[in-house]
Amino acid sequence: MIVMENNKYLKSAAGVLFLILITLFLIKVLDLSYPLSITTSNVSSELSVVGEGKVEAVPNIAYVEAGVSVSNGATVDEVQASLDKTNNAIIAAVEKAGVKKEDVSTSNYSINPNYDYDANANKISGYNGNVSITVKVKDTKLVSKIVGVVTAAGANQVNGVRFEIDNPDKLREEARNKAIQNAKDQAQKLAKTLGIRLGRIVNIIESPVGGGPIPYQKDMMAEGAMGLGGAPQIQPGTQTVSSTVTLYFEKK
Repeated sequence: MIVMENNKYLKSAAGVLFLILITLFLIKVLDLSYPLSITTSNVSSELSVVGEGKVEAVPNIAYVEAGVSVSNGATVDEVQASLDKTNNAIIAAVEKAGVKKEDVSTSNYSINPNYDYDANANKISGYNGNVSITVKVKDTKLVSKIVGVVTAAGANQVNGVRFEIDNPDKLREEARNKAIQNAKDQAQKLAKTLGIRLGRIVNIIESPVGGGPIPYQKDMMAEGAMGLGGAPQIQPGTQTVSSTVTLYFEKK
């Protein structure tokens, strides 16, 4: 009985060793990589095609980013009074130029101390203040005028002009329809090349569009923007609204 059990053990061990040697041989010959996995799958009965669509449009709103900076004020109250005076003057000026009050916002209002680090003494030597003002301009033809207005009213920083397309949903729909048609056209060409027949569309996936067109930023730190030669000429240009879709067709 012991001899028979030993023979069974030897045969089993020999079988395992044989499988290991065969596996190693196949990995070497076929240049397989670890870890080795074996899966089975059915041939897909679908054909997926990606389509792209784009629509060019002229931005119809703009945001003028301006700022006021006050340096080396003697006290917090002095800096605050200076910031408030200029901030209020800018708001009044743009309202007079035709911008509604709700389209002007103030942000990043801050006052910070300056320190004198001589002789390792953390002594306050004065105060700096900053405030940012954003003006929404619903008529892009007025952008140059608004830039001139804010600088004339006391803004000593003009950080840029951002153009956007207001309510781009209709443009996104147009871009999506173009993407779908593009995918259909490509699917027909592929089917003809591969010699297959297409059935109905069983699924459609649209890739995320990222929340709308990318704003167009114009650098305003130029002579004209700072009141040294009149208001600059600012053009909105065009922006692209795009859509990418994947269509899944049945294969007959």
